[in-house]
Amino acid sequence: MSRYFALIVTGAALLAAPQAKAQDFPNHPIKIIVCLPAGGGVDTVTRIVSDKVSQIIGQPIVIENKGGQSGNLGAEAVWSAAPDGYTLLASQPAPITTNVVLYKKMSFDPTTLMPVAVMTAIPNTLLVRKDFPAKNVAEFIAYVKANPGKINYASQGNGTTSHLTGVMFDKAAGTQMNHVPYRGTAPALNDLIGGHVDVFFNELATSIEQHKAGTARILAVTTAQRLAELPDIPTLIESGLPNFISDTWNAISAPPKTPPAVIAKLNAAINEALKSPEAQAYFQKNHLHAVGGTPQDMAKIVKDDTERWSAIIRAANLKVE
Repeated sequence: MSRYFALIVTGAALLAAPQAKAQDFPNHPIKIIVCLPAGGGVDTVTRIVSDKVSQIIGQPIVIENKGGQSGNLGAEAVWSAAPDGYTLLASQPAPITTNVVLYKKMSFDPTTLMPVAVMTAIPNTLLVRKDFPAKNVAEFIAYVKANPGKINYASQGNGTTSHLTGVMFDKAAGTQMNHVPYRGTAPALNDLIGGHVDVFFNELATSIEQHKAGTARILAVTTAQRLAELPDIPTLIESGLPNFISDTWNAISAPPKTPPAVIAKLNAAINEALKSPEAQAYFQKNHLHAVGGTPQDMAKIVKDDTERWSAIIRAANLKVE
């Protein structure tokens, strides 16, 4: 009897251990791996939100940038980390949605990453270098058709929303552009401003600043209706491309098998941080929409975007070695 009792006690202790850890969480610093270089939208939003989360949970949060392979390198590092909530992923959609369809080989399974929360969402724009000959979408399409294979469009990397938006545009408009992948928003934007590439289907926050400064020009937005911030800029739908909608978002994920109680604590802290006056002021200034919600809400967003963009990847027969 004593042997069986010992086994029962040991089993109960093992079951209780994760629960006890979750109750103590967090009791030391948390690391968030941003799977893109510093200076882009995901990195900036993560730093703003994590500052508030750190105050809420009472522990420091360290940001580490680990770019490469459209976010795969950073995502893999988190996927293989201990499932204790102390190593988290901040990412754009690609590494947790479509990269598994796009890349022939991946060293991790993004479907097993645990959703925590989507931080912010933002629409994309059709952004061109300041001296691009076209002044509107009709002229842009005509120019690209007249110069097949000669117009280069930048992206944040293979499989990112900016890349797939370019693929979607080529299909919708009957154009043929060259894709030039970068390792994040900042280097792609820098080369657009420098005139080394022609086009960038980039998110609104950084696009609008360049548009206002005259260092690049927004020809259209990828929303259903015009934006209040840019009332004179048409949508691509208005410009003759039906149902052309493209947006992007950034989110926090945790390693597979992270305890639900830990996920719940992180989710609650992120939602509180998103509502803080400081974060709201930043979002308003940078044209971002705070999302938040439950981990289940994030799971649905991931599922829907995976289906939407995977269809485009398969239709275009895109693959990355």
